[in-house]
Amino acid sequence: MTKQPNFLFIMTDQHRADWLGCYGHPVVKTPNIDALAARGTRFTDFHGATPVCMPNRASFMTGRYPSVHGLRYNGCVLPERANTFVDVLREAGYQTASIGKSHLQPTTTMPPHRAEGQAEGPIAEAWKDDTADYDKEEPANFDGAAAHDFPLPYFGFDHVDLVTGHGDKLGGHYRQWFREKHPDWQELRDPANELPHNYTCPQAYRTPIPEDSYPTAYIRDRAADYLRDNAHSDAPLFTYVSFPDPHHPFNPPGKYWDMYDPDDFEVPLAFEDHENPPLQLRALHTLYQAGKRPKMLQAAFMASERHIREAMALTAGMITMIDDAVGEIVRALEETGQLDNTIIVFNSDHGDYLGDFGMLLKGAWPNQSITRVPMIWADPAARGVDVAAGLASTIDLSATILDRAGLHPYFGIQGKSLLSCIETGENVRESLLVEYNDGLPRMGFDTPARVRTVITDDWHLTLYGGHEWGELYNRRSDPDHRHNLWDIADHQGTKLTLISTLADHLIAQMDESPRAHRLA
Repeated sequence: MTKQPNFLFIMTDQHRADWLGCYGHPVVKTPNIDALAARGTRFTDFHGATPVCMPNRASFMTGRYPSVHGLRYNGCVLPERANTFVDVLREAGYQTASIGKSHLQPTTTMPPHRAEGQAEGPIAEAWKDDTADYDKEEPANFDGAAAHDFPLPYFGFDHVDLVTGHGDKLGGHYRQWFREKHPDWQELRDPANELPHNYTCPQAYRTPIPEDSYPTAYIRDRAADYLRDNAHSDAPLFTYVSFPDPHHPFNPPGKYWDMYDPDDFEVPLAFEDHENPPLQLRALHTLYQAGKRPKMLQAAFMASERHIREAMALTAGMITMIDDAVGEIVRALEETGQLDNTIIVFNSDHGDYLGDFGMLLKGAWPNQSITRVPMIWADPAARGVDVAAGLASTIDLSATILDRAGLHPYFGIQGKSLLSCIETGENVRESLLVEYNDGLPRMGFDTPARVRTVITDDWHLTLYGGHEWGELYNRRSDPDHRHNLWDIADHQGTKLTLISTLADHLIAQMDESPRAHRLA
């Protein structure tokens, strides 16, 4: 391997850690991702900086927490003046590409939800608006027939093949390609032409789009072609391949729709299994008992056992389609002689409740089903340990990649390199912070939730802004978070210690960058 290796970074969307074969899932088939884990290091306690798509992806790119980089919740934006670790790689001579989902800017034209009756003065915001930060992933850019000439570099990427949205009716360059490939594209995207099925789970949709035209296949082919076309590049490659699945809606195409039987899945945790459920679980349970669901399709909800099993089966189909795509992309590296010079990383932005306590999707209850995600590091030049059990975070990925490339990060990065953890199993963190900010009130909260969690090897503590109650779980004796110890007298010392640890993390959430340019 040369001094500066190639990197292939593969990211999925809303994919919890335990839904891979190599993480012990008894049903879902992922032989290609399992093969990466078999020749690399599999992290068992890796968490997102926040369990939400956009802010965690911005934390991946910057190595900084949402409260510092500014993309606090979905619908905000990572300012283009923000540096990313990809900028550092590019500056050092790397050839950089992003293929698939970026999601560092909003991808719809829908206006945000605003608090009713909120008065605005002559100046609406604390910051002057920079509309240019919002215009790259806009749907209107991709209305034309010709491939949109995407402004580059984009957060450090010299090549961008953009896919936006969730499900089968996605936007970006994929949308333009799809319309050119299928003269009947409108019929294929018309919900009235959904294929027949007997699923009744909310957001289950049997797409008429053929397998080879589904977004996962598009991203697979674009990534494999890019790696083949650039196999003999004089510059090292950093290739980011990002799949929008297995995020809901539940719509795997073709053979992946009925690849799994809902009856093959177990629902291990019902609402009643929580001994003292917090506000969020009680609120969703009340809605469920009333036969209601949240109005927003992205909001967490409770479902029947049958609906959860159906969601599990369809999610498994989407995951196996991604696994097949990963196999094809890795084969492109192997066929072109790049495999021995490429570090492959597999990760996801956040998880899904996927049946825990009767819930689906994600929200303002940050238990490990949505914070803990897969992380596999396969380095052909440095085998490392098989399993890394120490705590690690999304913000550590950028520092790790730059360290392995022999490069120094910019001032203000908050992540820690995980190379020592990969090489020897050494823990680099005694605790880590998880942030959650909501953009509107839901899950029982009267105002948008502001949530902060500190995780240690043994404990999980969460505080909720504006509320006197919180949550404390013993991760060793209660890994599923069934019993909140917040009010238990024997655990008050532990609670106070963890609150102090959390305070230390919060004190550190000041943006150190930029350094002062002058002495005062």
